[in-house]
Amino acid sequence: MTLRYLKVDVTGNQAVAWAMRQINPDVVAAYPITPQSDIVEAFASYVADGLVDTIIVPAESEHSALSACVGASACGARTMTATCSQGLALMWEILYIASSLRLPIIMANPNRALSAPINIHCDHSDTMGARDSGWIQLYSEHAQEAYDNLIQAVRIAENEEVMLPVLVSHDGFITSHCTQPIEVLPDAVVQEFVGQYKPAYTLFDFENPVCFGGFDGLAGYYFEHKKEQIEIMDRAKAIIQEVGREYGRLSGRNYDLFESYRLEDAEVGVDLICQDPPLVLSRSEAEEVHQKLHRGVIPGKNKDKTRLFDGNSKSVEKGRRQNERAF
Repeated sequence: MTLRYLKVDVTGNQAVAWAMRQINPDVVAAYPITPQSDIVEAFASYVADGLVDTIIVPAESEHSALSACVGASACGARTMTATCSQGLALMWEILYIASSLRLPIIMANPNRALSAPINIHCDHSDTMGARDSGWIQLYSEHAQEAYDNLIQAVRIAENEEVMLPVLVSHDGFITSHCTQPIEVLPDAVVQEFVGQYKPAYTLFDFENPVCFGGFDGLAGYYFEHKKEQIEIMDRAKAIIQEVGREYGRLSGRNYDLFESYRLEDAEVGVDLICQDPPLVLSRSEAEEVHQKLHRGVIPGKNKDKTRLFDGNSKSVEKGRRQNERAF
């Protein structure tokens, strides 16, 4: 059943903070960095106003922020953070620890270029650098998807068949600071959708003690663990689709691994990730499309937008093979 929404005008970052408020995580640890800062600033105002029960940790660096998230998640807390660019780079060491310990941490990341030279604007070099770190990555085209993806990320990460951290991206400034109308679900509906986090193992379960992060180099099981991680990542695709369908029944907005537009009779396909496809096409490709139409190449207005980052996805490859050329 599709529910009635509240319609609000928010930036992409505000949409993420709104979703975080509705989820009401146990712990949020973060450090400010442009263009992420106002995600945590907005959420901190919710904490100050008593709208959430979250413990917020203003860490002294991004490395410390994600370290705090690892500790909190290992203790059984639903945990979130936000960063981008150099901040994500500073988290590199801990990214691998979080995923290898199977901790379902949620991270919001407005994409920003890595320095140098210093560039506070958008490219995807930050999250592309983290592509092999064991984090599931979801990319958002606009503020609505940033809101929707963050809510779904909780269900994906905490699924007992997954138990991996999820990174939810949207474009820095293009989406993070652009005000757009979105439709938000009622708070109670979001709470019911994400449910209560009930981890199978925590450091606070003193009746059933467990070890997190044990030394595995000499035991000979390191590669078995890494192989299992890859297999889990592959199986997660079906769960991502399942969660997307369930969310679609609530919201009226269905989500899959990628989204296609008018590719059926296209000769040229354009693969896009994160950025608003109409914006990209109208600015950078309209003239080229116009010229090719006059030269007899008929690309139509077509695009293939990736949501789940997975360069080896069979479903994505099938979509690409429908076109003679793909960019």
